[in-house]
Amino acid sequence: MPEFAWKARTMSGQDVSGVITAETRRDVLALLAQRALSPLSVTQARPPLLSLRLQRGVKTDLLAATLTQLSDLLTNGVPLLQALDLLSRQATHEHLRDVLSDIRAKVADGRQLPEAMAAHRDVFSELTLSIVRAGTEGAFLEASLQQTAEFLERQEELRAKIRGAMAYPTFLACAGFTVTLVLIVFFVPKFSELFAQLEREGTLPVPTIALLWLSDFLGRFGLLVLLAGGGLVALLRRWMSSERGRELVDRLKTRIPVFGPISLNSAVSRFCRILGTLLRNGVPMLKALQISSDSSGNVVLARAIRTSAENISAGEPLSTPLARCGLIPPGIMAMISIAEEANNLERVLGNVADGIDRKVARQLDTMVRLIEPALLMVMGGAVLFVIVALLLPVFEMSTSMS
Repeated sequence: MPEFAWKARTMSGQDVSGVITAETRRDVLALLAQRALSPLSVTQARPPLLSLRLQRGVKTDLLAATLTQLSDLLTNGVPLLQALDLLSRQATHEHLRDVLSDIRAKVADGRQLPEAMAAHRDVFSELTLSIVRAGTEGAFLEASLQQTAEFLERQEELRAKIRGAMAYPTFLACAGFTVTLVLIVFFVPKFSELFAQLEREGTLPVPTIALLWLSDFLGRFGLLVLLAGGGLVALLRRWMSSERGRELVDRLKTRIPVFGPISLNSAVSRFCRILGTLLRNGVPMLKALQISSDSSGNVVLARAIRTSAENISAGEPLSTPLARCGLIPPGIMAMISIAEEANNLERVLGNVADGIDRKVARQLDTMVRLIEPALLMVMGGAVLFVIVALLLPVFEMSTSMS
């Protein structure tokens, strides 16, 4: 959505200004009126090409807390418009405050809450919008907001665990790469003149030749290699954001040793939790599958779930087409099949998600335990190669002199 720069005057006569994200100039005027401001000018802002927007994004934990507060207000009988107004006034995050004010204005104009939220897809994900939309249509809006907040909190906890688990291995990898690069670029060239005689005689060891060539290449073209690598990463990220790229990446993620099972189990856990939540609140099976398929975060699994939905509409039980996709572990499929027969699928799916989350936590711990010694071995191997490549010619010269 476009941004509008505004100047206004307060009730006390003080001139203030700011930037608001809105669809039209009319929406900006409505937002200013809600803040008891008299507009002086409203113009569409044109931000510079290179601008740092440090407070632009809304963190997941802040969004979850806001949804929880909105659910609590609605549960205690506060009207939706008043609840949104209270939250927008209390918000300390500028962008979130503007978003809540814009949502309130749209709801006041007669739009449904999910429709108003959909105008801010930089804040609300498709999954959040789908759950809130289902809650609005099924008359369980308060519960849907609370469950969305709980889901966001679980996702943030999982991300925090992954970041915490990968912090030390990442530090080791960066430190090892930096040390090796400094040795090759700045330390090795000092030995080139020393080894010139052996190179002319053709007796220079192969590891030393390779090391000297690599050092010379990085010294001459290091900046070019860095720029080319950055461009390649940018192109790769752009390709990965395409539908075909995402499908290939998601398929590969499930097949990588150690990391593959963690990625797949996390996706299955998200699917089971959201599907159970929707079914527990009375959402029909086909619609619940459609919404929960997008929550998995894995394109391959989502496609398999949508295919299962088509087979269910033809009369098959849920467990049969899901088992055929081969992505959900047999143990989980057995639990889903038994739960279908016992008619308590929504409860079992929540328990399944909890069990998978505990398994993912154990798998993360195992992965970190494997990565740390592997990185140490790689770092040690790289440094050892440099040292051996430099010492071999010294041994050659000492042998020839004796």
